Amino acid sequence: MNKQDLLKDYKKHEDKMCLSHVLDKIDILNLRGKIEYTDFLDMYQISLVENFLKKIKYEKYILFGGYEDSERKILILYPEKYNNSMIEKNYTKILKIIRIELPEEEYGKYTHRNYLGGIIKLGLKREKVGDILVSQDGADIIVVNDFAQILSKELHSLTRFENSNILIEEIYNLRKKEIKIEEVSIIVPSLRLDNIVSDLSKTSRSKASQIIEQERVFINRTK
Repeated sequence: MNKQDLLKDYKKHEDKMCLSHVLDKIDILNLRGKIEYTDFLDMYQISLVENFLKKIKYEKYILFGGYEDSERKILILYPEKYNNSMIEKNYTKILKIIRIELPEEEYGKYTHRNYLGGIIKLGLKREKVGDILVSQDGADIIVVNDFAQILSKELHSLTRFENSNILIEEIYNLRKKEIKIEEVSIIVPSLRLDNIVSDLSKTSRSKASQIIEQERVFINRTK
């Protein structure tokens, strides 16, 4: 079956582009017999790609973002001859960490938004950046390998980080993320999904319905 036939059921242009890119990677893998991988996917794209690969019965893949509970992941496609150990050895060739070490007087000054905002301000590609793990003394930014040098150099040009130490670290040196869970209690007139989304996102039911229609609502990370 050709690419056009495989994608005919997908109406959104961005969905078709994402899945077309995955099919291109599969074609390259079949031609070269080597591991192929995408840029980072967000939660919506991860769900989209997983469902698509199940649909076409493609099983030789792993979704990996640097640690088990990462929100953003890359899709790693591998040949039949590879086992798990061989794939894991390639993680260090695929992902790196940009570690920002703040000077002591700036400890606790920046949030996730500040780090991501700095990257966006530089005009760099968001899809090259995975999760940003923020700590009191700085942050670990997960990136694809070929982007590490560029980002580390560009971050030095930002005023907010001019006094920081910026390093490129191996992915296995990632500092463990402290999982923070916020418990929210809401009272809804019914268990309709739009009611629940409306209360949780503090928006109108009509806006909540739009969010649901855009397939941006996940329950236990599943659409």
